[in-house]
Amino acid sequence: METRPKAERRLSLSAAQRERPGRQLEGVKVAAAVVTAAASRGMKGRRKQTVFEPLAPLEEECFSESTKTRQLPFRPTRAKIKYANTYRLEPYHKFRDYLVRDKAQAILTKKLQQGKYNAVSSPSLCASISEEILTATKKMGFDRYKYVVSVLIVEKAGQAIHVASRWVWDVQRDSWVSAKYETETFIALALVMACYYE
Repeated sequence: METRPKAERRLSLSAAQRERPGRQLEGVKVAAAVVTAAASRGMKGRRKQTVFEPLAPLEEECFSESTKTRQLPFRPTRAKIKYANTYRLEPYHKFRDYLVRDKAQAILTKKLQQGKYNAVSSPSLCASISEEILTATKKMGFDRYKYVVSVLIVEKAGQAIHVASRWVWDVQRDSWVSAKYETETFIALALVMACYYE
């Protein structure tokens, strides 16, 4: 609870209000006058008037012939785009797995047709093949899908291979495709997961 008299509480202003510069209207300087009550006992009841000179105009007014317009200072901020709800739960172009499977198979065949297994170059080859499959899948124009492409190259050494993936899946809208290419020295497997995104 404040112990200052009511008159002093009413007349005191915050620091931000006291330091606010004046504004300029039509080329005329208007000084901001601040009336504060004296804080000391000896000056109780007396008022002191302080005048602050304006530093910069806050706003400008321009008068045109037909209308009066007000120009505010330019603030370069990016407005956040708000989209309206479409209430659409299905894509316009559904994911067609047979088209993606054929394209992935063609890319695997083209890239690995005359290659032999090399443990050093296989990771970079997997990355380039997966990028190419992803780009080709995006160009097909299935809307509202996000894709995950995984390419695996394994050397043939008489072993068995089990590849497993786990996802939180929407059975009605999500889909996946696999393509395989096999040579005498290695097996290449490409997985394309299409996840529906609202």
